[in-house]
Amino acid sequence: MSHELMQLPYAMDALEPHISRETLEYHYGKHHQTYVNTLNDLIKDTPDADLDLESLIRKASGKLFNQAAQVWNHNFYWQSLSPNGGGDPEGELKVAIEREWGSVDAFRKAFTDSTVANFASGWGWLVKKADGGLAIVQTDDAETPLTDPSVTPLLTCDIWEHAYYIDYRNARPKYMEAFWKLVNWEFAARNFAG
Repeated sequence: MSHELMQLPYAMDALEPHISRETLEYHYGKHHQTYVNTLNDLIKDTPDADLDLESLIRKASGKLFNQAAQVWNHNFYWQSLSPNGGGDPEGELKVAIEREWGSVDAFRKAFTDSTVANFASGWGWLVKKADGGLAIVQTDDAETPLTDPSVTPLLTCDIWEHAYYIDYRNARPKYMEAFWKLVNWEFAARNFAG
């Protein structure tokens, strides 16, 4: 099985002015594509070539894990954004967020503060725990909550510098402001319900 770069669910310029076409050309078109290409090179003519991406991530380590996890994390990230995003969640997800943090605004602040404070390149995640509660999780480098069977990823924000440096230079907090204008609550709600 050869892995392919996922099709974006929107046009390359659809996230402007918050995330530029140029950022997507580099982040999606070069960084994400390189993870896919490297992954395919690593698994070619090995037993791992028959595994789907999630199975591969759960058994891999080292460079193979890093490439596979970055492909999956980026696939998840692109779906966490929408040109029609922003605002507040609705329905059961909103109820769960308010139960955990008191309000959507308090959640947004907690997620932003945690994600901005992550010293590493990595990811900020909203996850659903086995008991149905929610948590904010930070992962470094290619780490992913997909490897933790006790949680379900709902939403992610990529905080590797290549996600925001073209548009925001080193101002990660400004990038986080833009993230909230694009956040795809419908995607998060489907993951929460699933």
